[in-house]
Amino acid sequence: MKVDYLIVGAGLTGSVIARSLADAGRDVLIVDRRAHFGGNVHDHAHESGIRIHTYGPHYFRTSSDRIWAFATRFAPFFRYEASLKSLVDGELENWPIAASYIRRRIGEGWKPEFIGRPGNFEEAALSLMPRAIYEKFIKEYNEKQWGVPNATLAASLCTRFDVRLDDEPRLKPDCKHQGIPALGYAHWMQKMVEGIPVLLNFDFLKRRKEIKSARMLIFTGPIDEFFGYDLGKLVYRGQRRQHTYLPDTQIVQPCGQVNNPSHLGGPHIRTLEWKHMMDPQYAGRIRGTVLTTEVPYSPENPADYEYPFPDEKNATLYKAYRQRADGLRRTLVCGRLGEYRYYDMDQAIGRAMMLAEKMLDRTKPPDEPNDIRRP
Repeated sequence: MKVDYLIVGAGLTGSVIARSLADAGRDVLIVDRRAHFGGNVHDHAHESGIRIHTYGPHYFRTSSDRIWAFATRFAPFFRYEASLKSLVDGELENWPIAASYIRRRIGEGWKPEFIGRPGNFEEAALSLMPRAIYEKFIKEYNEKQWGVPNATLAASLCTRFDVRLDDEPRLKPDCKHQGIPALGYAHWMQKMVEGIPVLLNFDFLKRRKEIKSARMLIFTGPIDEFFGYDLGKLVYRGQRRQHTYLPDTQIVQPCGQVNNPSHLGGPHIRTLEWKHMMDPQYAGRIRGTVLTTEVPYSPENPADYEYPFPDEKNATLYKAYRQRADGLRRTLVCGRLGEYRYYDMDQAIGRAMMLAEKMLDRTKPPDEPNDIRRP
């Protein structure tokens, strides 16, 4: 089998690159070890008709008209602005943290605990809030999420939340476009690669000899796995998910996601109720509701990787792999696992579009085959 552009991974990065190349008339093949399209953006239907996001909740939002136009090209979206809650002292409180909550608990003159340049995640969180608030909302949640003390994690991880001085309850109120595909993410992703050859249940790293050559290889899997882990294994986290169907209850939670930040509340970090994340015109017709709890763990199987581990040791190992990857001819290692970086969906689409444009900037497709039987 010979192809011009071989894309390993039918997730968001691989699919966007494939669509961009195919639209420009390039010959593309996608392979994926999983049995479905969409990578971690996949969803599936429960027997009740409720759509479950297979690998955790996905809230699409962007302020880019271009990215929104690309996303909505493949399916209509219904407006969905995520508002989350955290279970604190038996009460459901806003997440991100409302400043009014801090004033009620600490007083009007509250100040952040840490002053200066944060050197780790704990200091970064304390630079936003008093210690008592950090301990209720942040400390144990992140210990459950990552399985290590917060002081060992990168300060940059703290950029994913803040304290809302105006008590704004929406997760991303400043994003112009927000929503979820009306027919689900699996349908959306399948439409994105419509007309492009896709081989599912195809583990490229085990079957690469079946594809003798490609003019360009785009690999979106784990970068350390691509090199056979010969410098060591990067650490990832995933979630074990347990689904419970309540046939005689229409709605349990006030929103789609309720965080569980306390060890005493159990090992799960959040409880999800999927009917909140469905188009109301469909959700209202369905009997019952599905709740999902998520318990973090460190997976050994690369097919279960979800979150790159945010510490200095893994960042250093990734840089060593990245230097090697950047030296390969006619090979691009990219995406969340290939770049060992957490991307929101709009970020993944924007970067994939940019990478495809760089490839298409060439006056013609590469004219020398790339032997892909070994890295």
